[in-house]
Amino acid sequence: MADTIFGATECRRVTQPIGELLNRTNAIVPGASRGTNRTLGQRPMNIREIAKRARVSTATVSRTINRHPSVQPQLAKRVWRVVEELGYFPNTQARALVSGRSRIFGLIVSEITNPFFPEIVRVFEETALQNNYEILVTSTVHDPERMKTSVRRMLEHRVEGVAVMTFGMEESLLDDLKLRNVPLVFVDVGPPRPRVSNIRIDYLHGIRQAVQHLAALRHEKIAFITGPLTLKSALARKDAFVRSMSEIGLAGDPELIVEGNHTLEGGEEAFRKLLNRRLRPTAILCSNDMTAIGVMRKCYSEKIVVPRDLSVIGFDNVHLSQYIIPPLTTIEMSQTELGRLAFQALLHDVQREIPNPKGTEYVLKTSFVLRDSTAMNPGKGRS
Repeated sequence: MADTIFGATECRRVTQPIGELLNRTNAIVPGASRGTNRTLGQRPMNIREIAKRARVSTATVSRTINRHPSVQPQLAKRVWRVVEELGYFPNTQARALVSGRSRIFGLIVSEITNPFFPEIVRVFEETALQNNYEILVTSTVHDPERMKTSVRRMLEHRVEGVAVMTFGMEESLLDDLKLRNVPLVFVDVGPPRPRVSNIRIDYLHGIRQAVQHLAALRHEKIAFITGPLTLKSALARKDAFVRSMSEIGLAGDPELIVEGNHTLEGGEEAFRKLLNRRLRPTAILCSNDMTAIGVMRKCYSEKIVVPRDLSVIGFDNVHLSQYIIPPLTTIEMSQTELGRLAFQALLHDVQREIPNPKGTEYVLKTSFVLRDSTAMNPGKGRS
C-alpha cells in the first residue's frame, strides 16, 4: 500500500498545481473510516471543509494539523474541535510529499525477542510521539540479507533518519544510506562522517566495577563468557574484562575465556565447556544477561548453587534480571538512555542546517548493579 501511494502521488506531483495537491494531501484516504469521516454529503472531507466549519483559512487548518507554533491558541482550539467532531484523519503520506518531510524515523534492532531491545523501542517510540514523529521498526535477526531488506523498506518510506541498534553488521549499510544524505545513528561503530552520529558505550567503567567487586569477594579464578567475537561490541567487552583483570594484578587466563552467542542456550553451552576444563572458575562475568541466565540454568541442572558455589554477573540489566532467583547482579547499559539518545541524535541532525563534518559522538556510561547472585569465594572462607 505504501509503495502504491508514494509512486502514484509522486507522478501527480509533477503534473498538478500545488494547491490541488495540498487539498488532496489533507483529504481522507477513501474507505479509511466510517460515516462522516469518509464524506460530508457528496463532498470529500478535507481541509477546506474543516476551514469552513471552523471559520478559519485553509492555511490555518494546515498549520494547526501540522502543529505549527504560529497558530493563535484560540484558532487552533477551534480547528481541533471541528477535527474531533468530524473524526478527521489527514493523509500523512501524501502530505509528506508536499512538505518534503515524512516525519518518520527508522529503527533497526537485532532481535525484538531479546529482552534488551523492547525497552529501546518503547522509549524511542515514546520520544517520537512527544516530538510529533512516527517510527518504522524492523528486526534483522542477525541476518545480513534481512538487514538489506530493512534498509530498503526505510528508504521506500522516505524516512528522515535511521537508528541502527544492531551491535553488528552495520558497515554494509553505510554506502546505501550515505549517498542519500540520510542521518544515521550507530552504536560504537559510527564512522566520522557528516550526518552520522555514534553512541559510544563506555564498557570499561561498569566491567571494571564488576571485576573489582569480585576481587573484593576474594575471587581469583574469574571466567568471562563473551558474545560473538565477530561483533565489535563483544570484542570491546572482552577487552574491557582483560584490562580490568590486569589492573588488579590478575592475568585473565585464556582457559577461562569462552565465546558465547548472547543467548540463553549459548550461556548453557559456554558454561558446560568451562565445567569440562582443568580450571574451574569461582565466578563468571557474562557479556549479556541472557548468557548469565543460561549459566544459572545450567548451574541448577548441575546442582551448583548460585551464589554459594559460583558467583554470576551479567551485562545489560534487562528488566527480567531482577526477577530471576537469585536476582542477577549485573552491569547496566541503560536501554532507556540508549533509546532517548538515539532519537535525540537523529532529531538534532535533521534540524541542523549544516552537518558536523565528522559527525557527532555521544557517550553512554555503564554502571554496576549489585543484587544477590554474587558472594564470597567459598574456598577463601568468610571474614
